[in-house]
Amino acid sequence: MHNHPTVALARQLIARPSVTPSDAGCQTLMAERLEALGFTLETMVFEDTTNLWARRGSEGPVFCFAGHTDVVPAGPAERWHTPPFEPTDIDGVLYGRGAADMKGSLAAMVVAIERFVAEHPNHQGSIALLITSDEEGPFINGTTRVIDTLEARNEKITWCIVGEPSSTEYCGDVIKYGRRGSLSGALTVHGIQGHVAYPHLAKNPVHAVAPALSALANEIWDQGNHAFPPTTFQISDIHAGTGAGNVIPGEAYVNFNLRFSTETTAEQLMERITGLLNSHGLDYDLTWKINGQPFLTDQGTLLNAAVVAVESVTGKTPTLSTAGGTSDGRFIAPTGAQVIELGPVNATIHKVNECVRHRDLVDLTDMYEKVLEQLLCQP
Repeated sequence: MHNHPTVALARQLIARPSVTPSDAGCQTLMAERLEALGFTLETMVFEDTTNLWARRGSEGPVFCFAGHTDVVPAGPAERWHTPPFEPTDIDGVLYGRGAADMKGSLAAMVVAIERFVAEHPNHQGSIALLITSDEEGPFINGTTRVIDTLEARNEKITWCIVGEPSSTEYCGDVIKYGRRGSLSGALTVHGIQGHVAYPHLAKNPVHAVAPALSALANEIWDQGNHAFPPTTFQISDIHAGTGAGNVIPGEAYVNFNLRFSTETTAEQLMERITGLLNSHGLDYDLTWKINGQPFLTDQGTLLNAAVVAVESVTGKTPTLSTAGGTSDGRFIAPTGAQVIELGPVNATIHKVNECVRHRDLVDLTDMYEKVLEQLLCQP
């Protein structure tokens, strides 16, 4: 497997230090191989982000692979047992930043498409890739901007596999068929600064907000459903004061996040939280950020095809899950596309000594090719 085309291409991608939002030539490398297959290439540059929309065919349905070339920083190089941007193979495992998240998946996509097109040059519909260099960063100028562009010209994706590392023990043991929504709030509670010895001349915003935070932390937002756990509320940061031990702070700052299911909406959550804060008589400012809406592809041809593909390669039925954080699938699903995530094991992502097994990359390539065969070669 050391010389398998997917492993070889993964090495080439890892060797390009594409720390977000840099692409470092990864998309060019992929584009050259796709162009040779008859893909039409469209580079979309928004601010500091490079995106690639590549499509083979002009008719529907449109099957799309989505992914990102950017990676998180490697961290202290001395903590790696091999240089993070020098792909290294040890005992059937490929090491390097991005090996699992998600340059291995990108390589599997390209090789699967090459094999599929060679076997089925006159396939039905279209094959597309949506690749960004802004998934690990602020996700402002990446997939969401490409989707806006496609929507503006009514270019629709029918099915989409996002190559995020979805697996736990071996490639394909888990398919992510949805994701929770993410809603963040930045709360500033206003008080009156003063000396701790004269509290009657001040108003402590920490004391004022504490009961409200307790109520928010203990609120039951919903019960979840068959696919999603109940919505959760978590405080991610809280601070106040000048650092002096004898000063009552004038403001308290609280950042919080909710991961929410399809049982509720971001607007409903904002309304409930605002109402609770108001019931505590707080003087506050609150700004919101919707990081992503929840989505669920719990049935349909794409999910069925992916399950069959995994079963044919591994001999086992995958677990369907919505656990974990968000992905760029949240920008694609609202267009009406069926969206799932299928990729390698996520045990080492964002860690030092990130790695992926050669076996998993080979299996993932086979899975991707089998999905294409089922969706675009039907009689």
